[in-house]
Amino acid sequence: MNRRSRSYSRWLAVLCCTGAAWLAVGSALAHDGVDHAHPAPADKHYQRSVHSYTIPDVTLVDANAHSVRLRELLATDDPVMLNFIFTTCGTICPVMTKVFSDVPARMGAAAKDLRLISISIDPENDTPAQLKSYAKNYRANSRWSFLTGRLEDIKSVQTAFDSYRGDKMAHEPLTLMRHARNKSWVRINGFATPTELAREYRRPVT
Repeated sequence: MNRRSRSYSRWLAVLCCTGAAWLAVGSALAHDGVDHAHPAPADKHYQRSVHSYTIPDVTLVDANAHSVRLRELLATDDPVMLNFIFTTCGTICPVMTKVFSDVPARMGAAAKDLRLISISIDPENDTPAQLKSYAKNYRANSRWSFLTGRLEDIKSVQTAFDSYRGDKMAHEPLTLMRHARNKSWVRINGFATPTELAREYRRPVT
């Protein structure tokens, strides 16, 4: 592990060292559906698996209060990374959002086409204005969408990606990535640094 990776891992540990965060990591590492063809090394702090998901036909709302059909947003041949957050989360969400803010710099040629999508799991409180302010704190550009919407639609999306846990405080660190439409999703359960996410993106998907 190089100096930058060691520094980033220490930073992640400081931010995440709460009981709730590390219980989430433990639960994530026990997730079924491991990609046995390309397993993560035993010392990894995350688990990689490959899945197919059916995207629900829901309309969400972005940070500019514009309606967004999720299926249309994901009907792209650009690389996509997606996570679930909420703006008042003080444990895992700041970590995952910071990682998303830094990952384009590690993606090489794919960075120019990379689409980042962060979906709030607290739509009752995360208004478009709240998301816009949150996005500004992380210097999000136009290729990073922050989405909210009706509670039932957000639940539908979480359920489709097997990430619904019944309560926002029970959510787990999760990143989903896909190379292009009609390709399988790579699921990263647990905390991965930007460098690790970029490396996992470049690994073969079987």
